[in-house]
Amino acid sequence: MMMRFMGALALAATIAFPALAQTEQGTDAAETAVTYVHAGRLLADPSTGRVTETQTIVIANGRVREIREGFVGEGDVVDLSDRFVLPGLIDSHVHLTGQQSPTSRLDEMTQSDADQAMVGAGHARRTLMAGFTTVADLGAANQAIFALRGAVQRGDVVGPRIIASGSSVAIHGGHGDINGYRDDIMHLLSSESICSGPDDCMRAVRTQVRAGADIIKITATGGVLSNTAAGLAQQFTEAELAAIVEAAHRMGRRVTAHAHGGDGVNAFLRAGGDSIEHGTYLDDESIRLFRENDAWLVPTLLAGDFVARIASGPDNFFTPNQTAKALQAGPQMLDMARRAHEGGVRIAFGTDSGVSAHGDNAQEFALLVRAGLTPLEAVQTATVNAAEHFGLEGEIGRLAPGMAADMIAVEGDPLSDVTELERVRFVMRAGAVHRQD
Repeated sequence: MMMRFMGALALAATIAFPALAQTEQGTDAAETAVTYVHAGRLLADPSTGRVTETQTIVIANGRVREIREGFVGEGDVVDLSDRFVLPGLIDSHVHLTGQQSPTSRLDEMTQSDADQAMVGAGHARRTLMAGFTTVADLGAANQAIFALRGAVQRGDVVGPRIIASGSSVAIHGGHGDINGYRDDIMHLLSSESICSGPDDCMRAVRTQVRAGADIIKITATGGVLSNTAAGLAQQFTEAELAAIVEAAHRMGRRVTAHAHGGDGVNAFLRAGGDSIEHGTYLDDESIRLFRENDAWLVPTLLAGDFVARIASGPDNFFTPNQTAKALQAGPQMLDMARRAHEGGVRIAFGTDSGVSAHGDNAQEFALLVRAGLTPLEAVQTATVNAAEHFGLEGEIGRLAPGMAADMIAVEGDPLSDVTELERVRFVMRAGAVHRQD
């Protein structure tokens, strides 16, 4: 049974992630151009931690053709001989079409899906320039995020490759539904992915797949920024969670759950879910379930840090409901990540950017190190780990022959000072240079 499911996911990787399966490879077998990148120091495969010096990365049709010793090649040469080069970074949790601000609640009412797609285009560019060549957008209006995903894929918009869930699958009145507005407005804006009962939740999953979701994102527990005093504990029933996971897996989609409360974390993992976003109140049982199920944790420490700072600061723009939950959950997240790491839980990098500012994504690295990861382990979360998390380890996360030519460069050594990744100087995505300072 498991082998059949993994086989279905392998097939789905070429179907469900079109932005990755259809990288810029050209339309002709004859290569029209070759680019030579001279790397002073190179961390080609972060899983090994091995840094080599004086290397040339040969790129054709958006992919790495080979890596050679020494500086070779002529013509189209990119000189990074004084830089530290590594694979493009992967953020497993963003919200490109919005960003928290004093006007966020008004924006929900005044911005159309088209407006949000245009806003997202600006955030996508900022994210790419920060060194993130692939992101997973987990929770946005379907039309806005799927249009943006397609525009980036076609080359109409500059941005990272986008893995998109579209609207979150959530319970009526829970986190992910519309809360805190007039009743008639909430009925108007509630999406098709809101559900109650196992059968209805299966429908919601299938509706999202039909709409174009690459991955299914659900809200298994309450959330900090939903404007409702519904807490942070489990919201879906066990039967609903089982139905969601079954429906998603049957259609070749991974399913990830926003979850703060330990009861919701554990219930989702027992249902066979693939990954947890946040995990604030995970416990020893959670750690056991993560390890037994080979599930991933995306701890989003930057989001916790951000909401705690805003809620406790003089310019707090959160509502009272949001403030209470931010002060409750935000300060817990570093310790959560520390316990998960010590317990052997697999961690993939994710920021929940859109809560914090887009382009600040790399600030997550320092928080991961504060939680006990080494700088190398932190880099691995945003490269090889995140790639494996999405079943795309043959496409992104490393620099090797046949892999996508996604790479970044910094001046210093991020394995000594991980904050170097906050100062990216070079960005290449699919063989195209987007930044070179």
